[in-house]
Amino acid sequence: MTKDVIALTERMPDAATLIAALHAGGPGLGVTATDDGAVIHLCTAAGRPLVSVESPLLVQVPGEAERLLGPDVTPPPTPYWWTEIRASTAVPAAEALAGSVCGRLALLLGGTTWPRRAHGAAVVETPPDDTGRTVSRTPDGALPAVDVLTESTAVVITDRPVLGLTAWLSGVLRATAASGRALHLVTPPHARLTLPLRTALGGPPNRWVVRHPAGGYYDGLTGAQLAWRDGTFTPAVRPAKVADAFTEGVRPTVERRLTVALRTVRPPDAGLVLGTALETAWRHLTGAPPAGWGTAEPVNLPWSPRQLTELARDRSPEPTHAVVIGAPDVPAVATHRTSRTTAGVAEDVTLTVGYPAADRVPLDAVEALAAELVDAHGLSTMLTTLTAADAGLTVAPRLTAPPVPIAFTLGARDVRTVGLAHSRRPPLATRPVPLGTSADPALHYPLGDGTDPAAWAALKALTGHLRVGGA
Repeated sequence: MTKDVIALTERMPDAATLIAALHAGGPGLGVTATDDGAVIHLCTAAGRPLVSVESPLLVQVPGEAERLLGPDVTPPPTPYWWTEIRASTAVPAAEALAGSVCGRLALLLGGTTWPRRAHGAAVVETPPDDTGRTVSRTPDGALPAVDVLTESTAVVITDRPVLGLTAWLSGVLRATAASGRALHLVTPPHARLTLPLRTALGGPPNRWVVRHPAGGYYDGLTGAQLAWRDGTFTPAVRPAKVADAFTEGVRPTVERRLTVALRTVRPPDAGLVLGTALETAWRHLTGAPPAGWGTAEPVNLPWSPRQLTELARDRSPEPTHAVVIGAPDVPAVATHRTSRTTAGVAEDVTLTVGYPAADRVPLDAVEALAAELVDAHGLSTMLTTLTAADAGLTVAPRLTAPPVPIAFTLGARDVRTVGLAHSRRPPLATRPVPLGTSADPALHYPLGDGTDPAAWAALKALTGHLRVGGA
């Protein structure tokens, strides 16, 4: 099992402090680095990695430690340094060694550790490496160390209470995809995924595998019972059977999640600033701008469309992925993807906002948001849905209600492509609302208030109608 510990410190771990912390392994151990020095490994004399220390991250966004590590953690005031330390599964003493490295960093630099038990500073004796072989340096860009690696699947086993899209896990996802493998995350049933990780994980062949406390495994997203066969997790029976644990204890909830999935396309001129459509949506639905952004979790930077734009320009023509979060008292999280297309610069945003009750959801703000995105941000499409689910915005391995469509918006350029006359006459009971200019309108299609699942049939009929017009 991957054993992660985290040092949350008031001061940055510099080279001298890291050396002092790594001496927790005593004499006879070596130090190597990968990823251009971004990850430092404490190794046996033969080169077997025991503990990996990732580059410290300066977290400037309040609430991130609590969001990802739970309410029991008490980080230093922002800004503070977040250093992840990962123990190898190959040597039993590695977990204690990682805890001691973590504890030394917190002791020397001020701060705390997660979990709290990772606070010791003693020297941890490790058994001699008697494998009789030398482990060569891992080349940069190679598949990161995982718990199980087969021809078809990379398996990461973890017991973190909230599993986010960390920089390390993002690297594992990229590497497994490049090698043609699936990624299977194995967790206990109390674990949850953040929405950005859920989005990045996608669907099959990747899986979230949950260990049932009574034995066996099931898919945390579909509930299908799983078995380990031929080097991968696969449905235990055909047709797939849903595990009882996936449906046990499911209760209706008054909490709601409002999700807007939007796409904008704008010309690639020198004055283009990215993230403005996302900020507009955030303000309409929460009354405040985003709090922070980053390329992984924890999100570490204060919200800045200018910095997001600079990063995307540096990475162009490759796409740029970002995670954006709100203030701790208003649960909201988004994924943001920038890419170059033949039509211009495209931004794909999925923003989800949590509300404590259905009557707190600002349904009347959706049409006004669509109108502003059409007028000022080059809106191409926007789908808005409502889900009866935990407002805390994590995914639990149990059955939840599906989202229900509220509205769909088609931008002016896309209306022209489909044809205005055809777009105005969908097979719906409610006529579309014109947005933008009368000469070149966009169209907003109301589908319901999020309580009637029949809205999915209406959305399917609408998209089918629009597809025919654009053919």
